[in-house]
Amino acid sequence: MKILVTGSQGFVGKNLTAELHNQLYADIFEYDIGTDPSLLDAYCADADFVFHLAGVNRPEHESEFMKGNFGFTSTLLDTLKRHGNKCPVMIASSIQAALDNPYGRSKKAGEDLMLEYAGETGATVLIYRFPNVFGKWCRPNYNSAIATFCSNVANSLPIEINDPDVIMSLVYIDDVVEELIRALKGLEKRAGDYCEVAPVHKARLGDILELIRSFAKSRENLLVPDMRDNFTKKLYSTYLSYLPQDGFSYPLRTSKDSRGAFAEFLRTADRGQVSVNIVKPGITKGNHWHHTKSEKFLVVSGKAVIRFRQIGSEAAFEYHMSAEKLEAVDIPAGYTHNIENTGDTDMVFLIWANEQYDPEHPDTYFMEV
Repeated sequence: MKILVTGSQGFVGKNLTAELHNQLYADIFEYDIGTDPSLLDAYCADADFVFHLAGVNRPEHESEFMKGNFGFTSTLLDTLKRHGNKCPVMIASSIQAALDNPYGRSKKAGEDLMLEYAGETGATVLIYRFPNVFGKWCRPNYNSAIATFCSNVANSLPIEINDPDVIMSLVYIDDVVEELIRALKGLEKRAGDYCEVAPVHKARLGDILELIRSFAKSRENLLVPDMRDNFTKKLYSTYLSYLPQDGFSYPLRTSKDSRGAFAEFLRTADRGQVSVNIVKPGITKGNHWHHTKSEKFLVVSGKAVIRFRQIGSEAAFEYHMSAEKLEAVDIPAGYTHNIENTGDTDMVFLIWANEQYDPEHPDTYFMEV
């Protein structure tokens, strides 16, 4: 299948062509503002499907709206007609096509042209009125508040909001791409003359900014956002894509002594926390128990023995652990326990606890196993 993508270097175009390549579509004709215009003729002659994503949304002069959003659409359709190519054509319009402004009028003109083309040629046209699209590779300080917020927060730049109470309608780029590939297969979601992308997320502008700021703070407080919420998960992935390339890593607060080192890795609001512990050869850590706190240990480097004794009992027992055979060990409440490095190199183990550490209520009581 030969697929023409106009606007292939734009936000939606880059994500779409990347996924088309992932799905092993071989013949993808990428057309953008820097492409030799003569190639459009050859592409239109051979294309089996057209994704028309090219457009103008922030020109220097208002007249460029109609030229970019109506004029090029006209050129594209005329070229297809000249070759007698009645392949399906998808066009990226906007919810602003329903509004009486220069951008909206230019998008509506492009839609009308598509409908006329379908009536004249019998070709299938697919019109998508996208709301605000967000995700990786969107240009900040251009036409996306989400991209600007993410970029500015990630780079510690100031942000100004005129009206934090504005409710935004948003679709995530991966959901857009998934729908467009369904359309390529003839499985688009239609509603009359238009096609739809789902889900549409609605959120208050001020709340979106606070959520993005909380992602930045998570490097300090180690709190992982609530990924059960799809919008939060998508926004978090978007935010990380705007980190500067020299800012991917961040230090953890680490306690070190002659026995080894300890650092908390991440915390959650309702699913406890994860820490990493490094133990020197021959060293034993622990010898304490908990009333309610429970843990899981996982040795990821070296060798160890974990010993247990139930409170009130004299009998102790043990588990020998090694990175050569990854096993998780539950540490139940009511058992005093310790862990000893039995190897000749540093032993590293991960700890998951079912609650965040609270220095005011540590629920930790010293007792030798």
